[in-house]
Amino acid sequence: MQNNRLSKAGVLTCEKPQPQQETKICKAFGYQLLLDLYDCKPGACDDLALCYKFLDEIVEYLGMEKQAPPNIFFTDEERFFDKAGLSGWVPLVESSVVIHTLSLKNFISIDIYCCKKFDINKAKSFVCRFFSPKRMDEQFFLRGIDYYK
Repeated sequence: MQNNRLSKAGVLTCEKPQPQQETKICKAFGYQLLLDLYDCKPGACDDLALCYKFLDEIVEYLGMEKQAPPNIFFTDEERFFDKAGLSGWVPLVESSVVIHTLSLKNFISIDIYCCKKFDINKAKSFVCRFFSPKRMDEQFFLRGIDYYK
């Protein structure tokens, strides 16, 4: 299994497992992980079955609960050549997981938003196994930090 770590350049790379550092996350209404995947494995951006499987399996893998099966669609590449790829999401009781692929650049963006804490490193490893990006940028946000006050 691969793990991700922050490189000196400030981007995540998919590499062999490293010792995990504990990150203290305060209580918030929601937790949102945004991942930008560059130079993914060939064909991944157009693989409807792969992207559907990703959306379907990441939910259970991270201990979340689906409200409905994933929905995923091809973008009309004749009308939107620079946006050719797939867009999909799976609604969760806790929020959603969203994926957008751009075939032209072999680029995938993934948003995981959940109203309960989830293992960020586990999510990143799962993404790397599915799409094998050569580079992955990460942003993490706490949402509704005053919700429980």
